[in-house]
Amino acid sequence: MASEEASLRALESLMSEFFHNGTSNERKREIESLLNNFAQQLGAWRFCFYFLSQSHNDYVLMYSLSVFENLINKMWLGVPSQEKMEIRSSLPKLLLSQHKTLPSFICNKLCKVIVDMGRQDWPMFYHDFFTNILQLIQTPSTTPLGLIMLKTASEELACPREDLSVARKEELRKLLLEQVPTVLGLLTGVLESIWDKHSITAATPPPSPTASDTDDLLSNLIHTPNLTKQLSQPPPSLEAESERVCALALECLSHLFSWIPLSASITPTLLTTIFHFARLGCDARSRHTSSITTNTTCVVNGGSSSPPLSSAAHSSQRDRGRLGVLAMSCINELMCKNCVPLEFQEYLLRVCQQTFYLLQRITRETNAHSVRTRLEELDESYVEKFTDFLRLFVSVHLRRIESNAQFPVVEFLALLFKYTFHQPTHEGYLSCLDIWALFLDYLTNKIRNRLEDREAIIGRYEDALVLLLTEVLNRIQFRYNQTQLEELDDETLDDDQQTEWQRYLRHSLEVVAKIMELLPTHAFSTLFSALQENLDVYLGLQRCLVTNGNDQRLNVTAENDCRRLHCSLRDLSSLLQAVGRLAEYFIGDVFGARFNDALTVVERLVEVTLYGSQIKLYNMETAVPSVLKPDLIDVHAQSLAALQAYSHWLARYYSEVQRQNPEQFISIISTAMEALPPLISSKVQEKLLLSACHLLVSVATTVRPVFLINIPAVQKVFSRVTDSSAQRLPEEAQVLLCRALSNVLLLPWPNVPEGEQQWGERSSHHANLLNALTRDYRLLKGSSPPQRKGQLEATKRVICQTLGVLRDIVENISGEGTKSRQICYQSLQESAQLSLALFPAYIHQSDVTEEMLSFFLALFQGLRVQMGAPFTEQVIQTFLNMFTREQLAESILQEGSAGCHVVEKFLKILQVVVQEPGQAFKPFLPSILSLCMEQLYPIIAERPSPDVKAELFELLFQLLHHNWRYFYRSSVLASVQRDGSDEPMENQAQFVVVMQAFGQSFLQPDIHIFRQNLSYLETLNSKHKLYHKKLFQTVMLPQFVSVLLQVLIHKSHDLLQEEIGIAVYNMASVDFSTFFSAFLPEFLTGCQGLDTSQKGVLARNFKMERDLPSFTQSVHRLVNDLRYYRLCNDSLPPGTVKL
Repeated sequence: MASEEASLRALESLMSEFFHNGTSNERKREIESLLNNFAQQLGAWRFCFYFLSQSHNDYVLMYSLSVFENLINKMWLGVPSQEKMEIRSSLPKLLLSQHKTLPSFICNKLCKVIVDMGRQDWPMFYHDFFTNILQLIQTPSTTPLGLIMLKTASEELACPREDLSVARKEELRKLLLEQVPTVLGLLTGVLESIWDKHSITAATPPPSPTASDTDDLLSNLIHTPNLTKQLSQPPPSLEAESERVCALALECLSHLFSWIPLSASITPTLLTTIFHFARLGCDARSRHTSSITTNTTCVVNGGSSSPPLSSAAHSSQRDRGRLGVLAMSCINELMCKNCVPLEFQEYLLRVCQQTFYLLQRITRETNAHSVRTRLEELDESYVEKFTDFLRLFVSVHLRRIESNAQFPVVEFLALLFKYTFHQPTHEGYLSCLDIWALFLDYLTNKIRNRLEDREAIIGRYEDALVLLLTEVLNRIQFRYNQTQLEELDDETLDDDQQTEWQRYLRHSLEVVAKIMELLPTHAFSTLFSALQENLDVYLGLQRCLVTNGNDQRLNVTAENDCRRLHCSLRDLSSLLQAVGRLAEYFIGDVFGARFNDALTVVERLVEVTLYGSQIKLYNMETAVPSVLKPDLIDVHAQSLAALQAYSHWLARYYSEVQRQNPEQFISIISTAMEALPPLISSKVQEKLLLSACHLLVSVATTVRPVFLINIPAVQKVFSRVTDSSAQRLPEEAQVLLCRALSNVLLLPWPNVPEGEQQWGERSSHHANLLNALTRDYRLLKGSSPPQRKGQLEATKRVICQTLGVLRDIVENISGEGTKSRQICYQSLQESAQLSLALFPAYIHQSDVTEEMLSFFLALFQGLRVQMGAPFTEQVIQTFLNMFTREQLAESILQEGSAGCHVVEKFLKILQVVVQEPGQAFKPFLPSILSLCMEQLYPIIAERPSPDVKAELFELLFQLLHHNWRYFYRSSVLASVQRDGSDEPMENQAQFVVVMQAFGQSFLQPDIHIFRQNLSYLETLNSKHKLYHKKLFQTVMLPQFVSVLLQVLIHKSHDLLQEEIGIAVYNMASVDFSTFFSAFLPEFLTGCQGLDTSQKGVLARNFKMERDLPSFTQSVHRLVNDLRYYRLCNDSLPPGTVKL
């Protein structure tokens, strides 16, 4: 005993030293090594048991338990059976004797260690493991301990980690499922007895001010009088110990519900009991209690003091609120199960009825509380859980419940409406809007599937939808909701690159759009009337302008007027976005029916955009420039964006009136274009400038009116862009404008015969446009890069800006007809040839090289035919000559990612080349393969960075996929007759090298490359029978399968388990007999860390099933059990003889 006592003192000293602030890291590592070595000793557990029973040092207790945990989970197989019996007997006794004095985290850890023993030995060697847990729960003094053990058992046994064989996992789950009815009965009894014990059933609650309304709604929701009476009883007052027991029981239920199937074991009594506790969260006092002010402590029992009553009451209410949260967690675990057996349908209805009783309680107004006040006072977690429930109900179960006569869906929507629009937080409100969006999607899909019932379905819900639309629109307007909207941040961007205000508005407008689909006429009239009101204010500002020489000023100075104007402008901006969002509901089949409404909107938008540009409100001096000027800019930008949204409607309108009475359409387009020239200026705010550019792009690209080029406003824009003396616009605006003007000249006019397209005139105009845009660039012809840094940067800027514009023009024309592409290439042919000539001179300037390669990539993708074979071959040969191994290494290994981007762009060009179906580029295949495998691959193969690898492997895949006959020349018929396995092969050495590169990539950690390359192999197999080819089947397939299985065993790419399993199946299915009889035994023979009998068991357990689900299940079982056996073998003491 002296040695144990001495060891305890030494351990306490070491622990204190380890956690002392002054201990160095080196000394900590020494102590850690010492402790680990002690834990590995045989018999160390005896010392640890002594430490547990004698020490009060938390660090010592935790260390001792970790030794037991390591022993049981990693060394248990090698522990003598007599010692196992001692441990199984002594640890539960220790827990039982000390659980009330041990710190809770130590007690929980000790429970976990005992459950770990059960996980290994129950029921064969630890037959009373679960019985003991049930007895603990049934004994009042140990009920909390039993519940902790039960929850731990559910966590560790139902879904155990990988340190068990699949057979043992299945056995444990089956054993636990057998205990479920007993366990649920026990938990029901625990909760019910506490509730009944503390309930004051004799007391009659005072009538509420809205009692009659409550009774009416309650009678609709719940058709069982006894249940109604039970739920109406006042909640009991629980003391601390009872609350703790209830919390533990509810936590157990929540975890059990997460994995047990829905069945009759979940009884109506249990459900009702859970709902009793869920009611506790509805108590508005669960967060704030009425203040009992006292500064003195109450002295009782001869001088001992107790906490102030207010503090105790507050703590009690908080704990009761927590019970409500836990109960709602249980309910949500049940609700998230999509598979509901027929016999559980009635229970599901009961769950919904009872939860909506709670919803009714939450949203009930009284003299003392408004609905919002009640929600503010509830525990935030409870409100979140309740919202989760409502989302699950609508998304998963509404389709089951809606048709049930016992469940009044319309009344539920009324409650949901109150719950939504009284949410105290923005996040809560948006979560509720998501629920409405789910409901609207459900309705829309239901109507699409039952078009004949459309009117009846809409009629049932019309009142609810009308109310929802009105309230959502009110919520986005400062006129009705200023206080809350001003709290929203409109500056900080989130991960989706939107501000809090933008996210709020987007959520709201999505709901408005979904209602528009269901109630188009009402939704439009409601929205447009709100828009009109604010438009009248905006258009009326013209009367408030004061001119002072060349300056104009907005004469709105009174503070109240400025505030009202600010609110009106913000609302107008939001409503313009709403109108733009609804544009899609005026096209398609409903174009004719809703034409007048759309025409009204478009004419109004054209009027507003022209008004804004003419009086230039965005440049006005205002009384509050920091507020009103951004508002005025935003309104103008949003009016342009809203008009742009109607470009598809305008295109349809144009096609309808093109041959007859186009005057009104011409007027709309001409007026809209008039709004643009004042905005095309470097002095205009970029937000406004870009909105104008985008509108012009949409009209030029989508609408394509014949007369667009003749509109004076558009000609002004042409002049502005081609004027070399004008100040250059910001890069994005310049690119957009050039795209728009190019498209005006290149895109074919709709519904106009080919002979009337005026291609000759348009070609001349396009050549002039591009000559003007490339003027400075073409001056570089024949020159070399300047030596002075300033001049070099200026030259590089000209190259990058010009090529950026040209690339965008090419990309936007690539999908058009032959004539458009011919004209485009003719216009930029000189620039393309110049770029190729300049390329070698700028090869070491990675930013210029990248821009040049991006330009050529666009040419190859869009204008390959127009370029012609000679120039295309010249480009490819130039690039192949320039990208030597040294140049590739320089680009890839330089600091920063610019060099890698250059190589990636080059590889993308080669991808286009190898996909070309004709014979023109086939002579380049050997050079491309040589460049990839001999020059580029050695540089990047061992680099951990994924840079360049993804593009290289895509190039290799595309080369194989589109040039299969480069390796297998035989015809399709011959391939089929030979079954594809013994086709004659050419260029075998190159094929093997490429396949080896793919195989090597599976040994590296990057998961994206792994996923990409695995999918490439699968595609090559499905398209070209790769796995069936003789060379692959005999030489490579066993290696690939072996590598993929090892990846599964090492768990290095766990996210791809499913994809790897399918790939292994497809490879094995080439010859299942060989896989089962030869590959599998050979693979197991080569596996380290297993004995012969274990390898035999693994082989026998691999079922010789040939369907995909069974085979992949066997693969994952093999992987799991192999890992388990290795863990077992590692746990055996040295020198163990295995029989």
